[in-house]
Amino acid sequence: MKKTLIYNAHIVNEGRIFKGWVLLENGLISVVSEESKDRLPEADQLIDAEGKYLLPGIIDDQVHFREPGLTHKGNIHSESRAAVAGGVTSYMEMPNTVPNTLTQSLLEDKYKIASENSFANYSFFMGASNDNLKEVLLTDPRKVCGIKIFMGSSTGDMLVDNRSTLEAIFSSCKMLIAVHCEDEATIRTNAVAFREKYGEDVPVVCHPLIRSAEACYKSSSFAVELARKHNTRLHILHISTAKETALFDNTIPLRKKRITAEACIHHLWFSDEDYASKGNLIKWNPAVKTKIDRDAILKAVLDDRIDIIATDHAPHTLEEKSNTYFKAPSGGPLVQHALSAMLEMHKEGKITMEKIVEKMCHAVSDCFRVEKRGYIRTGYHADLVLVDLNLPWTVDKSNIYCKCGWSPFEGTTFSTRVTHTFVNGNLVYHNGQFDEAVRGQRILFEA
Repeated sequence: MKKTLIYNAHIVNEGRIFKGWVLLENGLISVVSEESKDRLPEADQLIDAEGKYLLPGIIDDQVHFREPGLTHKGNIHSESRAAVAGGVTSYMEMPNTVPNTLTQSLLEDKYKIASENSFANYSFFMGASNDNLKEVLLTDPRKVCGIKIFMGSSTGDMLVDNRSTLEAIFSSCKMLIAVHCEDEATIRTNAVAFREKYGEDVPVVCHPLIRSAEACYKSSSFAVELARKHNTRLHILHISTAKETALFDNTIPLRKKRITAEACIHHLWFSDEDYASKGNLIKWNPAVKTKIDRDAILKAVLDDRIDIIATDHAPHTLEEKSNTYFKAPSGGPLVQHALSAMLEMHKEGKITMEKIVEKMCHAVSDCFRVEKRGYIRTGYHADLVLVDLNLPWTVDKSNIYCKCGWSPFEGTTFSTRVTHTFVNGNLVYHNGQFDEAVRGQRILFEA
């Protein structure tokens, strides 16, 4: 494999920003140097990054790429293509495909699809149900990112809200367990009340009242209770309320935490005031809630109670999203625009670049114990992103790469842009052009 030299870059890594260069060789980072320390080496490919910032590739720990079974919405090829355009070089995909990923055989089927079609590096969660504990316990922690439990309504047979089932999983599974926390009984009660009032035409602004803060906290606090009881490695996905942030600790290093949490782009960007203009396009589970919740989530990210920033990329067609409230599915495409959104928040003074890299790269690696990814370090896989902080562009249908063809950010002008994305040393994306021959690798983990 040819040598690639990225020079004149502002390197953002491990809490620092410094001018320097990075040499890529055989898919790995072979040298990281500050500009004044070493002479530039010879290389086959030279990339002058003057004025740009070099980041580790983003690792997104929560995506739904819809394959198999839901490929009219997206597939591993189309969504990983959108991912690398957004600087996401590795992803962890969820099991609520069709069929649900509830057996080791079905899990390996997804890895095979990804090996043939994914632009980015990949891992897939093993799904838990009320009756597949034996299959769950066969999961190889070296080769699989974790176990996913939906403690709230989901697709197919994946709702797990029986206490004895949860006790069995939490007590016997030694891998990281990632959970979607919303209390199903609370949601059903709320839904009945709003249906009685509005019929099928419930305004989407009622979504955070139906899938309420109470439903989230009741489920999240229960998950934390179980994890503390059984010393489980618990990771709570997409925190959406201010109250939930009090469940998490920032007094110990991330690598020593047994209970961790994630915030998603939509809960950091939007609030319930945006339903008036965005409607079902920002209907997610858990729901986008108030400005108070949004601000509290950001505060918890900044003070390290919340460990990771992810997307929960979950595309649906515009036709599906155009349905009435109860028929319109929850979720939306985010993987292409997540880094740009966070960099925009940086330019607004809300978060530093160092913290963005920590939460979207380093912390994901540390939390999931990813092997040699998530940092710009000698010997690590050369997953890297170059961004220009002064290259404005407006999101519209002509530059959206996910299969569903829309984005909740349509019409938004970002002042920053991903210009280059490297996956295992290969320049897979460059200013709107893709290397269709490149495929990512299966992510490995420190068991």
